[in-house]
Amino acid sequence: MSARRRADARRNEQALLDAAAAVFVASGVEAPVRDIAARAGVGTGTVYRHFPTRADLVVAVYRHQIEACAEAGETGLACAESPYAALVRWIDLFVDLLVTKHGLAAALRPDSPQFEALHAYFLDRLLPVCTRLIDEAAASDEIGADLEAYELMRAVGNLCIGADSDPRYDARRLVGLLLAGLRRPAT
Repeated sequence: MSARRRADARRNEQALLDAAAAVFVASGVEAPVRDIAARAGVGTGTVYRHFPTRADLVVAVYRHQIEACAEAGETGLACAESPYAALVRWIDLFVDLLVTKHGLAAALRPDSPQFEALHAYFLDRLLPVCTRLIDEAAASDEIGADLEAYELMRAVGNLCIGADSDPRYDARRLVGLLLAGLRRPAT
């Protein structure tokens, strides 16, 4: 019985993280907890049982998204029609992560040790993934070989700043233009 209860709790937590990530991307980290609970198919009490504060929830979602983004790099390379296509799909997930990351500052103080540790975790997990995607796309001659992962991640991050405060600003469109500009013409 307790093993079954633990499995249910893990499923609920996973559903909550997935739901909260989707709600945060669509509505920001200040979205009502009831929206997250409804999307996850649980009561608001379940949300608070797993994540007592909004900061706890935002940090957990952020870590969850980092892991999903890291795993998506490998999966994308295996499934995409080309390394460049895998890079483009991965950057799309990365944009979702950045939307949550920008909201993270609202939930945590940027000078807090927890925030610093999350930023280090972000770089440790995602720089190698982005590097591999870039290396594969360069090896297949779809992009130039002179691009560094940190540069691309920083450029995408900078394009995403302000997207949540200006409805006329379309960060995804600009990121798409950036990625299209990396692509070498087919020969």
